[in-house]
Amino acid sequence: MLLDDIPLFEPSLLQELDWSDSSVSFSPLISPSNPGEGLVLRPLCTADFNRGKFEHMKKTGDYYVLVVEDTNLGQIVATATLITEHKFIHSCAKRGRVEEVVVSDVCRGKQLGKLLVTTLTLLSKKLNCYKITLECAPNNVGFYQKFGYTASKETYMQCRFSN
Repeated sequence: MLLDDIPLFEPSLLQELDWSDSSVSFSPLISPSNPGEGLVLRPLCTADFNRGKFEHMKKTGDYYVLVVEDTNLGQIVATATLITEHKFIHSCAKRGRVEEVVVSDVCRGKQLGKLLVTTLTLLSKKLNCYKITLECAPNNVGFYQKFGYTASKETYMQCRFSN
């Protein structure tokens, strides 16, 4: 990370995560501080994104976007987002939501998706979220069950707007 890059959230949060709380194992062993040869797991930084959008996300304090950067290529090869929201019916307690877990085709099989989901799950616990949710396709259910996620009785519906 360049010295003039401003992180979306405090990078030390990642180093403070208690990995003993994770039910997922990694083989070979990887972690936020050691995600693999030539890779760096870090918060999204100003140099990664259009400044106006980055500043908006940073100001809210509710976005935790992780990226895995391949330092040899100088490219982001994986990303995932945790969004926290305050729920009125739960006395404004925080709920976490995992979104946009994406790993580049060239990095599939390096456990980066597993690393990102584990990190965001532990981060939501550290941020005192009362629960964390995500949406996934039926063929990905088994993957997320490894992290302790279970199907809920709630159903997902959407309304898309064309621009």
